[in-house]
Amino acid sequence: MKILHLDTNHHLLINQLNDLGYTNHEDYVSSKTEVEAKIHEYDGIVLRSRFTIDSAFLNAATNLKFIGRVGAGLENIDCEYAESKGIYLISAPEGNRNAVGEHTLGMLLSLFNKLNKANTEVSLGKWLREDNRGIELDGKTVGLIGYGNMGKAFAKKLRGFDVEVVCYDIKDHVGDANARQVSLVEFQQKADVVSLHTPQTPLTLNMINTAFINQFSKPFWLINTARGKSVVTQDLVLALKSGKILGAGLDVLEYEKASFETLFSSKLPDAFQYLIHADNVLLSPHIAGWTVESKEKLAQTIVDKIKAKFC
Repeated sequence: MKILHLDTNHHLLINQLNDLGYTNHEDYVSSKTEVEAKIHEYDGIVLRSRFTIDSAFLNAATNLKFIGRVGAGLENIDCEYAESKGIYLISAPEGNRNAVGEHTLGMLLSLFNKLNKANTEVSLGKWLREDNRGIELDGKTVGLIGYGNMGKAFAKKLRGFDVEVVCYDIKDHVGDANARQVSLVEFQQKADVVSLHTPQTPLTLNMINTAFINQFSKPFWLINTARGKSVVTQDLVLALKSGKILGAGLDVLEYEKASFETLFSSKLPDAFQYLIHADNVLLSPHIAGWTVESKEKLAQTIVDKIKAKFC
């Protein structure tokens, strides 16, 4: 089989596929139109999120047997149409779930202890101890929306803390020893922290909006290491200003391009201007699953799944 690689990944991916007898071609610069013109030559594609794999692209891919996405989500692929054409879809949430769990915990502890604010102040010669008095995680209820690979990884990291962990998911019976599954009503009554671990779907687009936020019984902290478009930024800012949301850790933003590789090229929206200046907001550039170790694990997961299916 011939495989076209559209994004750079860990070198083990191509090396191991070569060892399995596959022919591997790399193209990291051609436009989507240029790739579409030659995709009929290939049996497989491996990519991160360089561009959308839509029906027109899939119609041109007349010999395609699989698409490997080196990451957790498949929202940039028309999955239903691909599957109708018998194309096998591969993702690798197992590869970066631990990294996401650690990053989420790091964001939460940093927010609780005002580490980002304190670091900036000390670098400016300010020594404001009382101003930076933190709060403790112990005794809090941490609520996870979405309890798949990423949610379970974060819940596992919380086992060393004296916290109650609850989860809400559209699937039944996903709770385990690390998180108790509850109804949305109970979730919104109890949560002190809300952490998102959902894929991007029609159900999760704009999910965190004013109406949703106002259904919570008490102010809460928000962490999003899932997908940026799940949170309406303007509504988040309103909630931060009113105190309904106490602080936010955002690894992903509503304004990200679909490729996740860039933010936006136009003027910064006012809501984003607020976020970058707020002391109780911590931002990172979609790197929760982006560790040295996860790069290798993601590549290995894709190889293993191709091997299991086709060898």
